[in-house]
Amino acid sequence: MQRKKILFVCTGNTCRSPMAEAALRRELRKKKIAGYTVSSAGLSVTPGSALSPNSAQALGEAKIPVNKTFRPRQLTEKMIKEAEVVICMTDAQARRLAGFGNVTSFSLLCGREIPDPYGRDIDVYRVTLRRIRECIPLIVEKYCPPILQTGLDNPKKV
Repeated sequence: MQRKKILFVCTGNTCRSPMAEAALRRELRKKKIAGYTVSSAGLSVTPGSALSPNSAQALGEAKIPVNKTFRPRQLTEKMIKEAEVVICMTDAQARRLAGFGNVTSFSLLCGREIPDPYGRDIDVYRVTLRRIRECIPLIVEKYCPPILQTGLDNPKKV
């Protein structure tokens, strides 16, 4: 069975989208929902950049595992086309990808955008992660229903 891909997108792939990736991955593990791959990318990634230390700290405080080998990735058309859904942090980011039918935003899904905490203090990152986490159940409900294995060729949603 091919895994469905969920892709989070922000600007630099150092703050918001990696936090959303980690939070959704944790929620899927917690609920024992298999069959999904969660990743993230940025619209404008700086070569040599890394996960923001404040993002790592906020995730650590929330006891959400951080991928130790995480490296920001530049969004590509191939990533978008391979994804079941591409979830952007803002409507402006989603508009930049409007030519693709699988692109949405936190605003459309949860009624709120996720502002960029880049360069701000740790408290702003904590708030950002809390806002992301509040939306994760809606994302799971809409895009990650549990898959019941009835045979290798014939998965069914429960």
